[in-house]
Amino acid sequence: MTELLKQFANFISSESAPQATPAPSVAQNLMERAEHVAGRDPVAAEELRTAARAFLSVVR
Repeated sequence: MTELLKQFANFISSESAPQATPAPSVAQNLMERAEHVAGRDPVAAEELRTAARAFLSVVR
């Protein structure tokens, strides 16, 4: 009986669940967009950074 339980435990632990890649956070996405826009439109970049900080203040 214990051998059956060991086999079952090994089977369960050996199965690899599909690893979900974490979605990038909203704040990270906004900051990356701000970096890309910064050279062309500094005002829009600052608005994106402000939005990222606002998102982080709400989330925390």
